[in-house]
Amino acid sequence: MADPSSVEGCISCDLLAGRRPCPGGLIEETERWAVNHCVGPLGVGTLIAAPKRHVVHVWDLDAEEAAELGPLLRRTAGAVAEVFDPHQVYVCLWSHADNVPGHIHWVVQPVAASENPARRGAQLQAAMFEAGELPDPAAMEDAADRIRAVLAADRG
Repeated sequence: MADPSSVEGCISCDLLAGRRPCPGGLIEETERWAVNHCVGPLGVGTLIAAPKRHVVHVWDLDAEEAAELGPLLRRTAGAVAEVFDPHQVYVCLWSHADNVPGHIHWVVQPVAASENPARRGAQLQAAMFEAGELPDPAAMEDAADRIRAVLAADRG
């Protein structure tokens, strides 16, 4: 039976429910959160951490979801850093779809030292969306496997 909070047509809910494919599949999960590779144009190794429940506002997270979030983001960003050895790992909240608040999710994105300094931060993400270049699915699967292995080793 589908989660009653799952909203058909919501990208995050569709990914979590298996209604939309995600190269690399589920990378990490807690009782209330799931981590997948980003299916948008933010590059190989960019992950999405989303609550399993359809939540539109941070203030609507329940106490258990909020308690799991910080440790999950720390571990996920650390695994991305270990796999990609980036200059920085961005961790930022995204919550709009077609200019309407949607399922909240955190983007965990490695940024290489070679990235143009004028295109860092929000400018980098905006430029990547404007270019619209989707990562190679095989590269996404490889990145997911490598990150999953680091997270598994971290759990010991």
